[in-house]
Amino acid sequence: MRDSSGRWRCAVVVLALTPILAACEQEVAAPPQEPRQVRSVVIEERKAGETLTLTGRIEAEDEVPLAFRIGGRVLENNGKLGARVLSGDLVARLESQNEENQLRADAAALAAAEAQYTQARGHYERQKTLFRQGWATRATFEVAEKGLRTAASQVEAAQARLSAAEDLLGFTELRADQDGVYTAVGPAAGEVVQAGQMIVRVARQDGRDAVFDVPSQVIRGTPSDIEISVALADDPNVKVRGTVREVAPQADPVTRTFEVKVSLENPPESMRLGATVNGTIQMSEAPVIEIPAAALTRANQQPAVWVVDPAAFTVSLRPIEIKRFGENFIGVAGGLGSGDIVVTAGVQALHDGQKVRLIGNQP
Repeated sequence: MRDSSGRWRCAVVVLALTPILAACEQEVAAPPQEPRQVRSVVIEERKAGETLTLTGRIEAEDEVPLAFRIGGRVLENNGKLGARVLSGDLVARLESQNEENQLRADAAALAAAEAQYTQARGHYERQKTLFRQGWATRATFEVAEKGLRTAASQVEAAQARLSAAEDLLGFTELRADQDGVYTAVGPAAGEVVQAGQMIVRVARQDGRDAVFDVPSQVIRGTPSDIEISVALADDPNVKVRGTVREVAPQADPVTRTFEVKVSLENPPESMRLGATVNGTIQMSEAPVIEIPAAALTRANQQPAVWVVDPAAFTVSLRPIEIKRFGENFIGVAGGLGSGDIVVTAGVQALHDGQKVRLIGNQP
């Protein structure tokens, strides 16, 4: 009984250990994991002094619309597109019949007020003399004095109305305030316009700008005081230097580009308004490192990339410092150097120390 019971216990222990031994044998016999295939790029520093060329147009540095201060029917519009205009020249005229009638009415009202004032003053002088001699009461004198002040106030009001009528009559004529060139012409003779409606647009002769539509990544990567070389598109030999004068605060809703105005230094006559020009910009003064945007991932909420060890063909996560973002490439300010191998595809499926196989290379 004792021997048979011992043999039974040994059999139970052997049966219980059999699955564990089998699992250990299977774990030892598991084949090694195959390296993950990835795409990569070898980092190279881009040469300094890369140039960028943009196409733009010539516009007036100071371009203003001219308009009437009052509404009415246009009698004449002398503006002609591209023609020169001098300061003080008559640009356009409104029908002035109503304003002339108002001026005559206010002039007549002023004459009547002045006559009443003359009469009131004579009455006041008589009452003043009689009051001093004792022939008039103080109440009568005070009434005459009040009538004189009222008449004087009526004359002052009539003069103000007459001055306003003269101004309104003057507003029927539109004159240029500076020398310039017509760049747009609005309503013609016979049309009815509102106060403030553009009649002509004049480009003043005190300067010209080269205007470019610039992508946002170029604005972020270019200093505001950079010098730009501007040349005619049809004659590259005609060129001048320019500096950024104004950058639009908001992007165009359609093109998503920013309008940049470049002030030109002594532009030649051949750079006429509306001419097409090319602007050349030196993008950088130091070597630049760029990586594909697909290579970017994150580590501890910071930008990072997977870097391949060329000896062991394993990957490690390396934090980097971003200089600027582009549509397809990212400028790197720190964390990478020339010769580093960066994974560009499959970055989300990697872990630190994992062996990889570079497509086109053998580990």
